[in-house]
Amino acid sequence: MKRLTWPSWMPIDPYILALIATVGVAALLPARGGAAEVASGASTAAVAFLFFLYGARLSTREALDGLRHWRLHVTVLACTFVLFPLLGLAARGLVPALLPQNLYEGLLFLTLVPSTIQSSIAFTSIARGNVPAAICAGSFSSLAGIVLTPLLAAALLGNSGGGFSADSVVKIVLQLLVPFLAGQLLRRWVGAFLTRHKKVLGYVDRGSILLVVYTAFSQGMVQGIWHQVSAVRLAGLLAVEAVLLAVMLVVTWFGAKALGFGRADRIAIQFAGSKKSLASGLPMASVLFGAHASLAVLPLMLFHQMQLMVCAVIAKRRSRDPEQRAGAEDSALTARDRAAPTRTAAGSAPRSG
Repeated sequence: MKRLTWPSWMPIDPYILALIATVGVAALLPARGGAAEVASGASTAAVAFLFFLYGARLSTREALDGLRHWRLHVTVLACTFVLFPLLGLAARGLVPALLPQNLYEGLLFLTLVPSTIQSSIAFTSIARGNVPAAICAGSFSSLAGIVLTPLLAAALLGNSGGGFSADSVVKIVLQLLVPFLAGQLLRRWVGAFLTRHKKVLGYVDRGSILLVVYTAFSQGMVQGIWHQVSAVRLAGLLAVEAVLLAVMLVVTWFGAKALGFGRADRIAIQFAGSKKSLASGLPMASVLFGAHASLAVLPLMLFHQMQLMVCAVIAKRRSRDPEQRAGAEDSALTARDRAAPTRTAAGSAPRSG
């Protein structure tokens, strides 16, 4: 009997299911009183440890080597921290007709967070693009986001962004940047240990983010802010995010072509420049927005799953598009041409005897 499986073109990320389950637990059993204080303290510690691990894992030598492809990295950074925020600002015209102010602030925050690393690499590999460039581009984006995301939030959101205020920049330095730098300094001694226990620490990463989600959504439930969002507003948010993702996918692909990048580089630019990191964005939102983080991270959570599903389809089509097949056929012909003289010489030898 044939086993039932999920359609390969529509991946269901198990982690998204875990996030949804965490939101459900927060809705049914929100942390209150003393439990809320414990959850908040644990969330703060988890975020700091998470960025310590980010710093300890990032190889400084690999990052410096990747600078040689600086045009590609500048292009990805421009898409992530310039074009995305500009589109977010343009969406301000949809308030309040399509989006309420609180969801718009979450959407704008979404446009400010760095790009992904793991999924950008995975999709670039599937599409047969420049994987080393995707690795470096994602790493540079995450590193730049520790500084640029809070600064952009200060400039674009100001005090209107939920509980955001100027001292959030200080908090982001103490809670995110300092642990990250500590991880870089201690990488020499802990790097090998982290490499050996990569799988286990991956669960720590995701568990930390689930704790952040639970704390943020618990605060939202206690304050009753979810009554401010209707199903119609959520549908409007999904529609806006679909347009946002479509625009970025088109601009990164054809814009990279206009800039003279080859196919492999264009693939890396498209996947690294069109996505946003849930792993980096959720902890940052908890620091920047505090008690208002639940609505601030909702657009990011929805966009994350949307980008995974859409990019999975694109990556598989890129892997078998005519341009890719032509390149593979050219490579095969070149290999046969190089081998032809050897085979001819080998075949003519017996006849000459």
